[in-house]
Amino acid sequence: MNLKNAYRNGTERLRTSGVPEPELDAWYLLEYVTGIGRASYYADPDREMAESRKAEYDRCIEARSRRIPLQHITGEQEFMGLTFHVNGDVLIPRQDTETLVETALDLLDCGKSAKRTEERIVRLLDMCTGSGCILLSMLHYAKCRTEGIGSDISAKALKVASENARRLGMTAGFIESDLFEKIEGKFTMILSNPPYIRSAEIAELQDEVRLYDPAGALDGKEDGLYFYRKIISQSPTYLEDGGYLIFEIGHDQACDVTGMMRAQGFSDVSVKKDLAGLDRVVYGRYIR
Repeated sequence: MNLKNAYRNGTERLRTSGVPEPELDAWYLLEYVTGIGRASYYADPDREMAESRKAEYDRCIEARSRRIPLQHITGEQEFMGLTFHVNGDVLIPRQDTETLVETALDLLDCGKSAKRTEERIVRLLDMCTGSGCILLSMLHYAKCRTEGIGSDISAKALKVASENARRLGMTAGFIESDLFEKIEGKFTMILSNPPYIRSAEIAELQDEVRLYDPAGALDGKEDGLYFYRKIISQSPTYLEDGGYLIFEIGHDQACDVTGMMRAQGFSDVSVKKDLAGLDRVVYGRYIR
């Protein structure tokens, strides 16, 4: 079978299975299995596939047709221009979450466009770190002296995060902790993308999320706000004077989260929208 026929057949199998964007996923899997880019493909679409490559592509298409996420098949996801290892123990990094990282870098005035400085040390705590994509992206792009800890209740997630730090050549600490249970010291910024899906809504999520993302990383309890309440109430103890607390939120949670932060004494509480124009990030400062 040649490349063109394999791609066409893969696309049709995914479409029949109800996979969103079947052409795109069929292509990504073809590229993953063969290592062939689009230019090479269009230059010679009739190139024959080795039998072993054809069998591997069929296996990948079959897995995707069962709604196994593409990233679980390839084992990778790009985030903030970096490549992260992912599996079923962590949430797959999503583009929406890049809004949190970009906002945090801007707030610290040490983002991509800033000049590198050694005058200050920024201490970061990434709570519910999962794959470590938020923390490691911050450490990669910050131009100031930055130290970071990622915490998570899941030991399996922390194993993935540690592997990503190793792959990216970064130094970060990772702590198995139920929120602030084992956290010590004070931080310039606490970042978190906590579980925020309402329990009753999990059954309505796409199969790729409902069946394959870790349930503990999705479920925000009855109203989706359980972890925001816990983190907001405890975070002042762990923030430096003037330190920031910054969250990713669900698109309809800005009013609730900003209200809780103001009630806890945070100032300059603000909301940032994502590229789709939806409320995505809430942040504020704690000044003693």
